[in-house]
Order: sequence, then C-alpha cells, then structure tokens
Amino acid sequence: MKFSYTHHMPYTHVDEAGQDWPVPNKQFDPAKGVALYREYIDNKVFAEEVGFDWIGCNEHHMSPYGLMPNPNLTAAAIIERTRTAGILQSGNIVPLVNPIRIAEEYAMLDVQSGGRLIAGFMRGIPHEYVAYNVSPDDSYPRMREACELILKCWTEPEPFGWEGEHYRYRAVSIWPRPVQQPHPKLLMSGSSPDSVRLAAAFRATIGLLRITDFESAREMRDLYIAHAREDGWEPEAEHFMVGMPCSIADTAEEAMETLRSGTRYFLGVLGGGIRTAQRLVLQKTRYYREEAHRERFPGLAARRETPLEELMEKGLVVCGTPDMAVEQIRRAKAELGHGLMNLNIKIGNTPQSAVLRTMQALRDHVFPAVRDV
Repeated sequence: MKFSYTHHMPYTHVDEAGQDWPVPNKQFDPAKGVALYREYIDNKVFAEEVGFDWIGCNEHHMSPYGLMPNPNLTAAAIIERTRTAGILQSGNIVPLVNPIRIAEEYAMLDVQSGGRLIAGFMRGIPHEYVAYNVSPDDSYPRMREACELILKCWTEPEPFGWEGEHYRYRAVSIWPRPVQQPHPKLLMSGSSPDSVRLAAAFRATIGLLRITDFESAREMRDLYIAHAREDGWEPEAEHFMVGMPCSIADTAEEAMETLRSGTRYFLGVLGGGIRTAQRLVLQKTRYYREEAHRERFPGLAARRETPLEELMEKGLVVCGTPDMAVEQIRRAKAELGHGLMNLNIKIGNTPQSAVLRTMQALRDHVFPAVRDV
C-alpha cells in the first residue's frame, strides 16, 4: 500500500458561515496568510519524512476553501525541499487552463524533481467554471481534447500543429520535455461513469476521493476495469486511489472530537458558498450529462453533517487510536483492493498540533503496520 498526503491549504481566519460565492477577499489578512503558507508548505515537506509516498497539490479559486489557485507554484516549492516523494498534482483544472501551459509546467516540474511528477488531469468542481467564465456544458469535450493535446506535447519530438474543436495552435514544441518516458504517470477523477470512462481511455489512475459507501466505490472501480479491458489493458492495484479524512490520537474520543470540529468548520464556513454556487451551476448547465449523476454530486446533497460514528461504522474514515487506524485501513483495502490511499489530515480548521499528532502516529505506528496489506 502506498499513501498520498493531501492538504487543501485553507484560509482558516474566516468565521462567518454560509457566505455567498465568490467570498469577499477583504477578509484575507496578508500577514496571517504568510504564516499559513509557511506552515502548510512545512507540513507538505514533513509528509516525506513521515513516509507518505506522494505529496498532493490541487487547484481552487475565489474562496478560503483553498489557497492554491496555481498548484504548480506550490509543487515547485515542495520539490526543492524533498528528494523521494512523488509530486501529485491533483491537479490542474484542465478545461480552464491553456493545455500547452499545463504541458510545459508539468514537464518543468518533472525535470525539476528528477522524474517524480504524477500528473493529475482534473475537470474541476462546477463553480470553478464561473470563476474563469468557461461554459460547464463543454467541460467533457474540452477535457478530452486538452488531455490528448498535452500527451502529444510530451511525446512528439518534432513541432506539430493542432486543429481541434476547442484548441488551435499553428506550431507546438514544448521545452523542457518530461524526464519520465513516454510521459509522467497520470491521475484522473473516478467520481462518475463519464470520468471513469475517460480515465480508462488514458490509462490513468483513478481517484475515488469522495466515498459515500463501499458499494458505489466498487461500482466505479468495476466500471473502470471493464472499460480498460475493452481498450485492451488490465489495471493493477496502483491504478486505484481511495481517499479518506484522517485523525489519530491517543484516545478515540480525542481523535473524533478533532475530526468533528474540523468537519463542522469545513462544511459550514469553507464549503457554504461553494455548495450554493455548485447547485446553481449543476441545475442550469450540462456539467453532468445524466440526471442521476447530477443528483449524486455532493454539492446537491443534503446540507447535514453525517454523524462521525456512522462514518466510522461504515469504514469511510480513518479515525481513532493508531490501532484503530490500522484496522480501518485494512478493512478499506479488503473492501476495495486499492493500492493507493489518499489521507486528508488538515480538515477545515484542524489545529496544527493535531495535524502533526496524526502525522507522527502514521509515521511511528500505522504505516509500518499496513505497508504489506
């Protein structure tokens, strides 16, 4: 089992819940922002010492939800302070950014890191399209064409032209080229049948990062395997990443209270305006082509916090003592058979002391016990 460390880098000095999106940036205090960036980069670097195999960075806009409008800048800072961990960009929102720019910057990160990049191709969450004034209706065709163009940028040794439906370039020849050949490892979302189909077509690892139950996660996994076999290849365990929140302490009660408190802040303060914006986009656009997929999207779900006890009973979180965490990880592996696990430790406004406590427990107790599951 390999592990990936996710940290959304939230701005945690906002207290008002349920704000509209975009959130007014008058609430951002630059001095506090400086301190948060330093703390968050230190945490990501520390993840390598803890034993995380990958360190993740992602992209969000116009809210305190995350302070990474360009995750490639964060990755560049991490690369210079790490030596072995994979650099997971999960990632750039491909339909919103110039694909040539993504190809160039990802190649640059791969060279800077000596071939450690895991290239995430993400479609983004619905409201991000409003931020960049891009029609959500075109998200899938833009996504597919952009991915094809990026791969050609990485693998074509001679200048080429591109005349597609959404992108047109007279001549392309990116510098630098990636270290990994024919191209860096790819990761895509596995949150819907359409996403799974796309990921299988590109032989990308799929991220099942919003698990509501094991049954639906297995459905996406099995659909991915079926599409891959139709395309003539066989996925391995490392083609499946499962994500869960994580909180570990000396007692289960302490770990649970930490996760409860952070989740309340995440849902109420960081996620409130985003959910409202996502709901409007999903209702008025074709971001999801099938109604069933639209209704299942978390942005349209009931705005209630699922009791933590229920999540633990279902096996959907890593929370409790180190021994409990070991058993929870083993259970998830038995249920889903994945080879990668993404752990999100900084949930909402979880204190730095609690983040470090969990990371140290993973290093000293949990990871040594689950590497061979």
